[in-house]
Amino acid sequence: MTGNENLIQILLIGLIVLAVVTIILLILFLVQLSKIRYLERRLNRFMTGRNAHNLEKEIVGLVEDTKMIKASIEVNKNEMKSISKKMQLTYQKMGLIKYDAFKQMGGQLSFCLALLNENNSGFIINSVHSTEGCYTYTKEIRNGTSVIDLGEEEQEVLAIAMNQ
Repeated sequence: MTGNENLIQILLIGLIVLAVVTIILLILFLVQLSKIRYLERRLNRFMTGRNAHNLEKEIVGLVEDTKMIKASIEVNKNEMKSISKKMQLTYQKMGLIKYDAFKQMGGQLSFCLALLNENNSGFIINSVHSTEGCYTYTKEIRNGTSVIDLGEEEQEVLAIAMNQ
């Protein structure tokens, strides 16, 4: 083999390699072109009836709305905590018993009323009706107990209220 033949073979091999690389690049180009067209179709569908400026305004508006909603949620959480604390102090439990304080009287005109909060603190009102008049007594309740001794009806109404 002469030097010219070797050079021709090298050029021929180089030409074949170049042709193969060109075909591979052409295939890759067509694949990428196909992907670009697909993305363009999706973008056109997404942008139908809008321009980029309007779309940007919409996105900014949505971000602002989200911020406002988050702030509103925080305000609501704080208000709910405040309401929950207040609810613990409100009278939530009640017991009521009507009874005859004296055997000669009828109609169950006397009564005991217990009003308690979540912690079983509050008061008992005992209204005793007799022929001479009506007498009302109030006893403070703290954590389900009273410093002053409770009568039978008062103990019963306290148990009713605490079991609610």
